[in-house]
Amino acid sequence: MTLRSTAVLFALGAVVAGCGGSPDSTPSADPASSPAESSVVRLDPALDAIVPPGAEVEKVADGFQFTEGPLWHPGENRLWFSDVVGNVLRAVTPDGEVEVLLEESGGPSTAPPGSYIGSNGLLFEEGGSVLMTQHASRRIVRVGPDRELSVVVDRHDGKRLNSPNDLAFGPDGALYFTDPPFGLVGQDEDPEKELEVNGVYRFASGETTLLIDDLGRPNGIAFSPDGRTMYVSNTEASRKVVMAYDVAPDGTVSNARVFADGTADDSPGMPDGLKVDTDGNVYATMPGGVWVLTPEGRHLGTIRAPEVAANVGWGDNGHSLYITAETGIYRIRLSTRGF
Repeated sequence: MTLRSTAVLFALGAVVAGCGGSPDSTPSADPASSPAESSVVRLDPALDAIVPPGAEVEKVADGFQFTEGPLWHPGENRLWFSDVVGNVLRAVTPDGEVEVLLEESGGPSTAPPGSYIGSNGLLFEEGGSVLMTQHASRRIVRVGPDRELSVVVDRHDGKRLNSPNDLAFGPDGALYFTDPPFGLVGQDEDPEKELEVNGVYRFASGETTLLIDDLGRPNGIAFSPDGRTMYVSNTEASRKVVMAYDVAPDGTVSNARVFADGTADDSPGMPDGLKVDTDGNVYATMPGGVWVLTPEGRHLGTIRAPEVAANVGWGDNGHSLYITAETGIYRIRLSTRGF
C-alpha cells in the first residue's frame, strides 16, 4: 500500500501527534502541575473569529494515564488516541464511550511503571489503515482494518530509531516524522540508544533521510495548508519553541526560524503536539495551554484545559478541537475548520 495520501487524507494527516514534556525534558503526567481550570485567554480581538465568545472546554472522557496522538477516524466517527504510559490504543465517541483497540500498543516492554512505552502519534492513511508510532518497539507500524500490525520503518542508516513520536504526510506524499528519545528509559544516556541525534526524518521509497538534527527534543510536526512550511515543536525547558522551515518540492527543508517561543513562560506545559486549520492558523500545545497562532506567528490567545495539554486534533464536523491532556480527553467548538 502506498504511503501517498490523497488531498483529503493529507489534510487530515498533516496535523497529527506528539509527546509532552516537563521542565526536565521528560514527559510529565502529574495532574498536580496542571492549570486549575479551563478557560480561554484572549490576547487579541482577532481570536473571536476563531474561538467564539462563550466557547467552553468540555470533558469527553478521563481516567487514563497519559493521553496523546488524537486522530479522528472518519470511517468510525470517533477519536483514536494513545495512552503512552498505559501502553494502550483506545477510541472514544463524541459522547464519551471508550473502547480499547490494542493492548501493548507501543510494543512489549519490561520498562518500570510510569515509563513512556506506548503508542503515540497516529496518522490516517489512504485505504483506511492507520500509521502508528511505537515507543517500546521504536518503530512506525501500519494498523490494518483488522488491527493487525506491519512494520513501515524502524531504522535509519542501519541503526534502530530512538522512539518515533509524531508523523505527518508532506505535500510530496512522503512521510515525515520526529524521533526524540522519550521512549528510552535513560533517554540520551540509555545504552540501547543507537543514533547520535534526535532527528526529524523524511521517509519515501523505503529510505529515510535526516532533515533536522539540531533540536534536542523534536516532537510535534505539521504542515501549512499550502505545504510550503513545516512546523516542528521542541520539548526542552531551555528551548521551548516551535520552529518553522521552508519545504522544497523535493522534500528538503531550509530557512529554519523560530515561529513561537515559550522559553520565558514558566506556566505548566511544554511545546508538544500542534495542528493547523484551513486558514493556516496553528494550534500548538505550549506553556499555559494551547496557543492559537496566526500564520505569521502572532499569539492570539490560549485555550486552557483543566490539565496540561499534550496534543490536539480535529474531529466531529471539523470544527471541534480535541485536546489530549494528561489523564483526560477534552473538546472545544471553534468557528474555524481543521485542515
